[in-house]
Amino acid sequence: MMPPSLERNPALDTWLRIDAAGTVTVFTGKVELGQGIKTALARIAADELDVALARVRVHTADTAEGPNELLTVGSNSLEESGTALRIAAAEARAHLLELAAAELGAPVAQLAVDDGTVRAPGVARTTSYFALLGGKRFERRITGDARPKRPDEYRILGRPGARIGMEDIVTGRTVYVQDLRLPGMLHARVLRPPSPTAELVALDDGEVRGMPGVEAVVRDGSFVAVVAARAGQAMAALERLRRAARWAEAERLPEQAQLFAELRAAAPQSFPVIDGTAVDAPVPPIATPPDAAHTLRASYTRPFVMHGSIGPSAALAHEVDGRLTVWTASQGVSPLRISLAQALGIDAERVRVIHVEGPGCYGHNGADDAALDAALLARALPGRPVHVQWTRGDEHAWEPYGPATVVDLQASLDASGAVIDWNHDVRSFAHVSRAFAQGPTTSGLLAAWHRAAPMSRPTPRPVLAYHFGIHRNADPLYAFPRRRVVKHFLAGSPFRTSSLRALGAYANVFAIESFVDELAVAAGEDPLAFRLRQLADPRARDVLTAAAERLGWRTAPRPARSGVGRGLGFARYKNQKSWCAVAVELTVDDATAEVRLARAVIAGDAGQIVDPEGIANQLEGGFVQAASWTLHEQVTFDRTRVTSTDWQSYPILGFAEVPEVETVLLDRPGQPWLGAGEASQGPTAAAIANAIFDTTGLRVRDLPLTADRLRSAALV
Repeated sequence: MMPPSLERNPALDTWLRIDAAGTVTVFTGKVELGQGIKTALARIAADELDVALARVRVHTADTAEGPNELLTVGSNSLEESGTALRIAAAEARAHLLELAAAELGAPVAQLAVDDGTVRAPGVARTTSYFALLGGKRFERRITGDARPKRPDEYRILGRPGARIGMEDIVTGRTVYVQDLRLPGMLHARVLRPPSPTAELVALDDGEVRGMPGVEAVVRDGSFVAVVAARAGQAMAALERLRRAARWAEAERLPEQAQLFAELRAAAPQSFPVIDGTAVDAPVPPIATPPDAAHTLRASYTRPFVMHGSIGPSAALAHEVDGRLTVWTASQGVSPLRISLAQALGIDAERVRVIHVEGPGCYGHNGADDAALDAALLARALPGRPVHVQWTRGDEHAWEPYGPATVVDLQASLDASGAVIDWNHDVRSFAHVSRAFAQGPTTSGLLAAWHRAAPMSRPTPRPVLAYHFGIHRNADPLYAFPRRRVVKHFLAGSPFRTSSLRALGAYANVFAIESFVDELAVAAGEDPLAFRLRQLADPRARDVLTAAAERLGWRTAPRPARSGVGRGLGFARYKNQKSWCAVAVELTVDDATAEVRLARAVIAGDAGQIVDPEGIANQLEGGFVQAASWTLHEQVTFDRTRVTSTDWQSYPILGFAEVPEVETVLLDRPGQPWLGAGEASQGPTAAAIANAIFDTTGLRVRDLPLTADRLRSAALV
């Protein structure tokens, strides 16, 4: 069976081109988000084709050329695009060797390839891929008949190597979407409403129109933007517009202190989760087994959290002769193209969307919304490229957030300390509200809601698919004999919520792995030994053991409250991607209650390793971001507005707070490649919480684990 990406894109030329000058170009529908997919795909192509890695160029998502691979999400890129490219490259190599065999007069089985040059024994002359094709296309469909290489035949995959483009990144030569410049380009800033439900009452823009460099003030309902010749002029005009605008606002947000009480009071749509899939069936009651020796209950919460990209969203659009080109850091250029066309009321064939790297993404941030901003303004000024740059306040107030979540757990132990019953109830808002076209009057794009003829917002609906959204990783990997897992979907979020790295897995794994430690304490057992006793999966046991051993974990009793806390966390992302265990050491200051991370070990199993540096980068980056969520991050708000609109009110982990991090990779030659970009988030949160308990005796279950939270816990 062919991978879905090849089923949708069966032409070999969609994936690979080889020119006469010796360059191999790989096309992918996936985008580079900092996860290193360009490097991984280049390695796969180079190894399968037997060419030097330096020859390979990777062209990421562009609706005008290359495969349509929908979205770059879910840690699926290597499995989807990498597997498809491996098959496509094997097919290309087989075809090229057939051509070479005919030219050299030798059987295919006798041919040898070195950096694209083909030789046959006893034949003096050689040929090459580049001469054989002569710059022409393959003009073939991928059949899947060619055999990709065996793991023992790889020369590049699995071996250390530099990341493609790293030198450009560190020397400032990389052009991010924020840096794009075209001849004659104008700069735009959008005046966002001050609160989620605010409506524009009045705007006197006469003074702004006369400011230096201002080319236009564009107003369409409550969508207002200023366009100027220079970025500084646009910013100055935006501030003047802000003072000139009058808005109608209302107190429609909940009291922040009552947020989780309101989540509990809201009426959800509830679905049992069976082996990772939510089902539309009656929810079974909790029934404590009669042979339970101990039964524990605990609740855990996560607040609304931002994506927190270092660079606010941006986009560039240019309309020429009725055809629109948009440059964006979107995760899905093809779905965005359709959504833009729908919002603009034009044919999608007139829209081209090109991905350009941005400074971090971490899920559905403001990139798609900035693309519509730019498109609207480019259509208002046809012939002129218009670059839209969001402000920090825009990004913090208007990006879709990771939704607030409540997890309630109950479990029972038998007399031997084994878990015999497990109950997991998770309630949250939608984890996905991407800009998919949902009908002629509905849009997921921000500006579409604020125009004079507004489009309606998509109605949040529960998704029941395997480990999706709210119930991602709610079904634990442990071999518990009785498991009751329930997803409670809430439709009425006070904020727009959508995909944030790991989706529901972060909160669910934080809760599960914290609770497993609590159960270990109740059983009087070491947390590592307790986990290993409940795990049947050998690869799960391997990552746990590897992380603990490298940290120097000892199952023998340690001196109580030694000053240095140690904690573990473990999960397999979606129960089908990478296995990951995190072990940390930390201290808690007695006077300030500040948590100081000292050391971390991450053990990961991502199947057969394609790019060891890339996998390590993803696991380590996930650790750092999750540590930031766990120790610092939460959206704050009053009854009207979001109040965390800068880095002071929404702090993230600083460089000085990052501990020494060591990563252990368990290579599995011959096993499928597995996504690793979202594997370490949940384990990190639990490891930190468990280490705090280890050194202080305080079990803090509400994120973030701030000094104030620890001080409050100490007073209970």
